Amino acid sequence: MDKKILAEFLKAGYLYEGVYHNTTMGTAQGGIISPILANMTLDGMKTLLTTQFKNRKVNLVRYADDWVITAESREVAEQVKAAVEGFLAERGLSLSEEKTKIVHIDEGFDFLSWNFRKYSGKLLIKPSKKAVATITRTLSDIISRSKSVSQKVLIERLNPVIRGWSIYHRSVVSAKTFSRLDNTVWELLWQWAKRRHPDKGHQWIARRYWHSVDKSNWTFTTFASTLRRFSDIKILRHVLVQIERNPFLDVEYFCKRLYGHITRQTTVYSFFYCALTTG
Repeated sequence: MDKKILAEFLKAGYLYEGVYHNTTMGTAQGGIISPILANMTLDGMKTLLTTQFKNRKVNLVRYADDWVITAESREVAEQVKAAVEGFLAERGLSLSEEKTKIVHIDEGFDFLSWNFRKYSGKLLIKPSKKAVATITRTLSDIISRSKSVSQKVLIERLNPVIRGWSIYHRSVVSAKTFSRLDNTVWELLWQWAKRRHPDKGHQWIARRYWHSVDKSNWTFTTFASTLRRFSDIKILRHVLVQIERNPFLDVEYFCKRLYGHITRQTTVYSFFYCALTTG
């Protein structure tokens, strides 16, 4: 990127709720410029590792300013770390000692809210304990702050959080985690309901807030609004795109890929999209 354009980009400021804010230092939190700058700065790392560690089974997976590097042994991993430190030093950066660790795959590590670990030689990717703890705390905070709101409003506050988290984690080994979180939500909601009606019995509370929907006798619903479950989102493994495919030429391939990654509710839209694209 041209340095002049980059400087103007960084100093352009931003609008929040109609109010203009200057950006004289750093970057706006949550802004797209931060990962863009990280990717620009770290470009060349893969080339360095490929050149310096040729035939040493070193692989780099990078997402903005987070990355994982795999190596065939601890000795090679130490050499890779030293090479990366030199690469970053040239750019005025340094590794975070707190976040930088060299671990065996049998011990596992967290990356992008997932835990990567081999169990008896089989690699399993699961939602990390930290991610589960964070979503549990988020749900608990929402429910505790909703003591006086209606059931419908509470459902509307919870549903986007539950759906967003489960969709993010649907591509890994999450079924058991989803089930445990469903139980956690039920327990939190039961306490919420009991606090609202301290003089009512358990059966009355159950009939008031939980009803039978699609063969489930414990659905938190008002009949107009129904609470989503984590386990409502089905596990869907991610399939890598064939890198040689062109979305403008290999339309049939991308249509078939789309069919394999969509839910029944969106099938009709993808059908028309594919039909129109293919002509």
